[in-house]
Amino acid sequence: MKTLSKFYFLLIVTIFNQSCAKKHNDVLDYETVIQKSAAQYSEMNKAIHPQINNKNFIPRTIRNNAIRLVNLYDWTSGFYAGSIWYLNFLTEDEKWKHLALEYTKKLDTIKYWEGNHDVGFIMECSYGNAVKKTASKAFDSVIVQTAKSLSTRFHPKAGIIQSWDASKKWNCPVIIDNMMNLELLFNATKISGDSTYYDIAVSHANKTLENHFRPDNSSYHVLNYDTENGTILNRNTHQGLADDSAWARGQAWGLYGFTVCYRETKNPKYLNQAIKIADYIKNHPNLPKDNIPYWDYNAPASDETPRDASAAAITASALYELSTFTKEDSNEYKSFADEIMQSLSSPTYFADKGTNANFLLKHSVGSIPHGVEIDVPLNYADYYFLEALYRYKNLK
Repeated sequence: MKTLSKFYFLLIVTIFNQSCAKKHNDVLDYETVIQKSAAQYSEMNKAIHPQINNKNFIPRTIRNNAIRLVNLYDWTSGFYAGSIWYLNFLTEDEKWKHLALEYTKKLDTIKYWEGNHDVGFIMECSYGNAVKKTASKAFDSVIVQTAKSLSTRFHPKAGIIQSWDASKKWNCPVIIDNMMNLELLFNATKISGDSTYYDIAVSHANKTLENHFRPDNSSYHVLNYDTENGTILNRNTHQGLADDSAWARGQAWGLYGFTVCYRETKNPKYLNQAIKIADYIKNHPNLPKDNIPYWDYNAPASDETPRDASAAAITASALYELSTFTKEDSNEYKSFADEIMQSLSSPTYFADKGTNANFLLKHSVGSIPHGVEIDVPLNYADYYFLEALYRYKNLK
C-alpha cells in the first residue's frame, strides 16, 4: 500500500513538473529577443546609414534579392525611425535614441503634405514616439501641423477622411487602414487643445464602424463614398483576395484602430468592436495552428499559400493593449498575443543575424493582387513586432 502511494505521489510530481516546464517554455524569452533584434538592427544601420543623405534612404523591404530603400514620401517611411525608437525603449541604450532622432528629423517636411492620408503612419511612428521620449515643443508642433494637413482630406458631409485621391475606379475611396491615422488626430487635440482634430477622428471612426463591417465582423478593404451625402457607392478590395473576403492585414488595422479609439475616447462601442474583431481573428477556422494568418483569411489553406507576419505582428500589438481594457477576457487576449509572439520569435519567422537583409521578420505580404512584396520582410512588420515586444514587457 505504501509502495502504491509512493508511486502515485511520484506520478503527480512528474506531471506537475512537466506542466511547469511546459508553462516555462511557453513564456516569451523577451530579453533574448530584444538582444537579437538590437544585434540585427545594428547590422542594418551599418548597411544603410551611409545612404542617409540620399533621396532614398529608408529600408522598406527586399526587391531582386537586394534591400529596397525608399524616400520620405513613401507611406512606410516612418517605420524605420519608429523601430529604432522602440529599440531605445527596450534596451535603454542611448545610441538608439540618437539614431532615432536623426531619422525622425529627416521626415520634418511631411507635416505639410496634404496629398496622402498615411501621414499618420509616417509621423506618429516617428515623431509620435519621439514625443514620448523627448519633451520638445518643436516635436509637438510637427504633430499638430501634420494633423492640420491630414484634416484637409476630411469631408464633413460624408463624415470621413478620404484615403486615396479620386480615380476612374473610385470617387472617394476610404480604406480600413485609415483607422491607423486617427491616433495622430487624437494626439494633436491633446497637444493643442483644439477639439477639431478629435471630432474628425471620432466622425471617421463612427462612419467606419457603421459602414465597413459585415455581420461576421470582418471588414471590407475599400469603401467608395459620395462626398455630398455619405452614400456608399461600392464596397471593394484592393489588396485582398476578393471584394467580400477578409484581407488579413486589413482585419489587423481595424482591431488596432478601434482599440486606440477606445483608449482615447472611452466610448464602449469602440471597445466592443475591437473585441468582435479580435474574436473573429482568434476563432477563424482558417487560422493556421501557429496563429500567423494566410495573407487573406479566405485564401486556400495550404503550405503554398503565403503567410503575413506583418498582419500577425499588428494583431499581437493591438491585443496586448486590448487586454488592458477588458476584465473578463484580459488573459485570453494576452495569451493569444503571447502565442503569436512565440511564433514570430521562432526561427521560422525571426531571421538569423546578418540574413534577411537585416530585417527582423520573414514571410510578410504587401499586395498579392499587384504581384509585389510577396513572402518578403517589411519594415512595418518589424515595427509592430517591436511595439508588441515593448507592450509585452510592460505587462509583465
